[in-house]
Amino acid sequence: MNGKKTMKDGNNYCLEYSTFECEKQGAILTVKLTNPEKLNALTAVFLKEFSDMVDFIALDDEILVVTITGQGKVFIAGADVELMSTMNPKEAALYAYNTTEMYRKMENVDKIFIASINGYTFGGGLVVACICDLRVASTKATFGYPEVGLGIFPGGCGTVKLSRLIGIGKAKELSYTGRRISAEEAYRIGLLNVITEPENLKEETDKLAQEIVKNSKSAVRLVKEAYNYGADLPEDVAVNQEKNLFAMCFATEDQKEGMRAFLEKRPPNFK
Repeated sequence: MNGKKTMKDGNNYCLEYSTFECEKQGAILTVKLTNPEKLNALTAVFLKEFSDMVDFIALDDEILVVTITGQGKVFIAGADVELMSTMNPKEAALYAYNTTEMYRKMENVDKIFIASINGYTFGGGLVVACICDLRVASTKATFGYPEVGLGIFPGGCGTVKLSRLIGIGKAKELSYTGRRISAEEAYRIGLLNVITEPENLKEETDKLAQEIVKNSKSAVRLVKEAYNYGADLPEDVAVNQEKNLFAMCFATEDQKEGMRAFLEKRPPNFK
């Protein structure tokens, strides 16, 4: 782990990187992006540091939910255009590979990511939001894929992830036009799970996180795997894998405790 780790009370800790900082409180890790000079862009340094952080928290079984937010008017403004402006095709392919690998780590790790979107969310920033499992946004947030105005398009799995979330027709419209949309429109087309006033963003994000962590960790992790695995497969193969993951629930202590608590008419005590 390349970031600076500072222990707090119990098993809680803080992680500090040059482009973001993290704070663990029980089962929730809060990530705050702290690179305003670059508008929290997906720089080479950020990609390396964020990948390192995901590798580190993968080993912390207590963490179930990771929330990600920016500062001020910016969530993530997109890719590092200054860096990309001098790239040749080979370098561009490597950059797309590195971003995609970070996204795959987020999808494959057994944590639930919540994008807590405070402001501008363009290009690669919108891809990060799409990769997250859930999205809560301020009414002041705006979204878009402006890449066609730069002579490129949203690579690094950008077209794939957005189309699977909101449908290919709407995804094409946003990608072809480069048009920005409001939080209200983003919610209407299914991009967002929750919209709220700016002053309530943290509260609504924390509320959603708490709703998740009160449940069985093993069940939440298995259902994430079922959704993410099944999205890329033919329906019959996905259903078969879902059946196998469902059966795995019955090898866990959480399944025994959850059903016992239900029958005994008491709240479950998940470990």
